Amino acid sequence: MASPVQDLLYLGILILFLIPTLANATKLSYFAEAPHFRNGDGCPDPGVSDVHIAMTLDHHYLRGSIAAIHSILKHASCPEDIHFHLIAAAAAQSSDLHLALRSAFPSLRFRVYGFDEDRVRGLISPSTREALQNPLNYARAYLGDLLDPGVRRVIYLDSDVVVVDDIRRLWDTPVRSPSVVAAPEYCHVDFTRYFTAAFWEGNRGAAVFEGRRRKPCYFNTGVMVMDLVRWREGGYRRRVEAWMRVQRGRRIYELGSLPPFLLVLAGDVQGVDHRWNQHGLGGDNVSGRCRKLHPGPVSLLHWSGRGKPWDRLDAGAPCPVDHLWAPYDLFRPSSPSSSAITSW
Repeated sequence: MASPVQDLLYLGILILFLIPTLANATKLSYFAEAPHFRNGDGCPDPGVSDVHIAMTLDHHYLRGSIAAIHSILKHASCPEDIHFHLIAAAAAQSSDLHLALRSAFPSLRFRVYGFDEDRVRGLISPSTREALQNPLNYARAYLGDLLDPGVRRVIYLDSDVVVVDDIRRLWDTPVRSPSVVAAPEYCHVDFTRYFTAAFWEGNRGAAVFEGRRRKPCYFNTGVMVMDLVRWREGGYRRRVEAWMRVQRGRRIYELGSLPPFLLVLAGDVQGVDHRWNQHGLGGDNVSGRCRKLHPGPVSLLHWSGRGKPWDRLDAGAPCPVDHLWAPYDLFRPSSPSSSAITSW
């Protein structure tokens, strides 16, 4: 039988191990619990007609991811049909991220996938903004490898969005062959500015897009409906990687993961109504100045750019559009109550 001294020693060792874990879990998981969203009348049984959504998940953007999920569930007609596929760095403490999600959404249908960042790290070139060099920014190219083969299509969303419409309306967007991606396109944007002058020298740049079905247009990769069957069969991940290798040897663009997608897909994208990506609300990639909403109806708000709404709200200097994000924020900055701690 252990002596009282041994019992105290064991207890002390246990506390030393538990305190850092509990502190980290409390920091990551202190989010208010969202309402339990249930299917409305006319929805099929859960699992019969699933909507698959993929997002990345990391510590810095966790608050944005939880707000995005909250907004999707709040406006969905059949929230129990939504299955989230969340990509986290394999080296990250995914158990803490899992804990945070489960605390905010006890009944959420989700799976966390580990992404080996070394798989892409050697292909990443310096960008105009350091955050764009995060390997998770490139995980969208690997969804066909990461997700189960039975997932035939998926909506990919960035973590700095909120959805103010029924996500099934986007899910029902057809991705007609031979396209592999459907997304809002912006053909009035100067497409050439996404690449360096060296890329366009002679006819080399223009030749890349010859044979495309339409004129190549800019599209934002933060909102895409992806046909994963065609993506896998067409080797599109390898095509993206090939252009990243070209970039490593001869700098042909300045931004992060967007240009290789443009090089592979622009001109062959299935168009989606602009209401599904009201992007640029984070300002440009340098200063992040405030921007106004674009005219027209809105189904999805996207804080692409340098400024993120949670950072600006916390700093006490929000942009007007940031107040549209705030209602979906479940983070609670004050110290959690004893009951919240004991629940872990």
